[in-house]
Amino acid sequence: MSRKKVLFLIGSPNQTTQMHQIAQLLADEFDPYFSQLYYDGWQRGFYRFLLKTGGLDKTIVTGAIKAKADKYLAQHGLANDFEARQYGNTYDLLVCCSDVIVPWPLVRRTKTIFVQEGMTDPLNWWARLIRKLNWMPILAIGTALNGLANCCDIYCVASEGYKAHFAYVGVDRDKLVVTGIPNFDDAEKLRHNDFPHHGYVLVATSDLRETFTPDNRQKFIAHCTRIAAGRPMIFKLHPNEQVDRAVAEIKRYAPPGTLVYTEGNTDHMIANCVELITQYSTVVYVGLALGKPVHSYFDVEDLKRKQPWQNGGTSARRIAAICRGFSRFEGSGPAFLRQYQPEELSSSAPADGSLAVH
Repeated sequence: MSRKKVLFLIGSPNQTTQMHQIAQLLADEFDPYFSQLYYDGWQRGFYRFLLKTGGLDKTIVTGAIKAKADKYLAQHGLANDFEARQYGNTYDLLVCCSDVIVPWPLVRRTKTIFVQEGMTDPLNWWARLIRKLNWMPILAIGTALNGLANCCDIYCVASEGYKAHFAYVGVDRDKLVVTGIPNFDDAEKLRHNDFPHHGYVLVATSDLRETFTPDNRQKFIAHCTRIAAGRPMIFKLHPNEQVDRAVAEIKRYAPPGTLVYTEGNTDHMIANCVELITQYSTVVYVGLALGKPVHSYFDVEDLKRKQPWQNGGTSARRIAAICRGFSRFEGSGPAFLRQYQPEELSSSAPADGSLAVH
């Protein structure tokens, strides 16, 4: 029997590593290929226009973030089928990390599974207007409208709270299944790390300005300084930020001795901190899972309701099992989920996907 082919759409380092974890668990049956997120079909012309004019310069589909994804694929010997045009493959399955940017012709003829990558951006006035007018979700420049297209057969999400969120944005409820998400499902293991610092307040910034959202960084740094109240601070910059500008601002407005990291394992930094300050960042969920005092531009109580399922690091296995089963199933995504019996995997979380914050 010939092996099946699966295309994983990737983007940020988090999206890319999540997809790689799932791909590794399908290697017995599938030949995995990877591509940076892209548009195809009737929207391709407008997408190319945005790329050419710089409208997407600070997003994950081009520039430094795309270069990181390409480098990751090369380092791990993974097949880079950019825009599904390099190998001439016919795919049996498409696994998406976003439905804001999708290759519509491939989506319409291929079984498609969506995997939530992490926190979604806030539904600000602009995103709500795009949603109301049914414009292209990419115009929101972010993840706020993930789910609006409702184009995938199955949506694998982080928690019951996010299941309700995606249903509100536009996903049919019978397409949604709580699996947990890789990279955010086993926070306890992060306590064992070699990050050299302890006892500090960690500030994890966001790429608001790079995605055309106002951000008074001077005011934010002053806010962080008040919370730290004389304790040492470490800033960890978002990988999409303009580094020179962000570092200069911290040196100017933060207390002397404040450390700035542009690279490194953010999760390990969170594990060793005494308090976590974020803007709009998925890493706030790591802080909540580890019982850290956290600050966010989001409502923290709402974040607790959406907290990703801590299932002992089994999310990738759960998603891979759905990929494998649905690829063999003759029928729709909702029909598959109605009859699907999840594998019994070891888990430290309640069966309903909820999480008690310690």
